Amino acid sequence: MDKVCAIFGGSRGIGRAVAQLMARKGYRLAIIARNLEGAKAAAGALGGDHLAFSCDVAKEHDVQNTFEEMEKHLGRVNFLVNAAGINRDSLLVRTKTEDMVSQLHTNLLGSMLTCKAAMRAMIQQQGGSIVNVGFVHTDMTKDLKEEHLKKKIPLGRFGETIEVAHAVVFLLESPYVTGHVLVVDGGLQLIL
Repeated sequence: MDKVCAIFGGSRGIGRAVAQLMARKGYRLAIIARNLEGAKAAAGALGGDHLAFSCDVAKEHDVQNTFEEMEKHLGRVNFLVNAAGINRDSLLVRTKTEDMVSQLHTNLLGSMLTCKAAMRAMIQQQGGSIVNVGFVHTDMTKDLKEEHLKKKIPLGRFGETIEVAHAVVFLLESPYVTGHVLVVDGGLQLIL
């Protein structure tokens, strides 16, 4: 099986860290982001023949077209990483309905749409891996009140993108691990 991986949200944060690690391990990568220039910059920084694509994961037609283009230029995708996401955190009473809908469409529906598209190819080739990631300290979370939150994490700090990237690659490369939720949270769930 070829090592072709699509990384949605691969231009920044966790997705970019995953891409850097996977490039060093010899994967052929598709770096996908809404912003094509950002995706191209991230893909170019990896060296090699990695490709960049623009896609709004909240739009099924965009997702389908992106998978068709990836297959045309890279071959069938057999590894998928969903790291695309937006953050519209605010007090619920202050959050606009359109922000809630936008966040649901990108963070939830988007992952479902990319999984649906990837699974078609994975079923045909009788194999593949998908990892959906959460968040750690990135540009997307920079507006959170960090000091208050860090006090609740037993390790006393936010995770780094590379720490999550190692967990993602572990899951992708572990053929007998399936349907598993691997919590990478510095021990936060231990106190909740």
